[in-house]
Amino acid sequence: METNQSIENGTVLGTIGGTALAVVNITSTDLLKTIILATLGATVSVLVSLLLKWLTRKIKN
Repeated sequence: METNQSIENGTVLGTIGGTALAVVNITSTDLLKTIILATLGATVSVLVSLLLKWLTRKIKN
């Protein structure tokens, strides 16, 4: 039981450490790219959902 606990703690600490280092190294260019890609992804997702809803209504009628 002790071994599993220390492995889980090591995994959690490694994840937190890696995340912290990644956040520290983010540049404004990377942040801008992320914002643009997230916006584009959300827009495409909504448009595809609307298109599929429209198509299913067309096929049913």
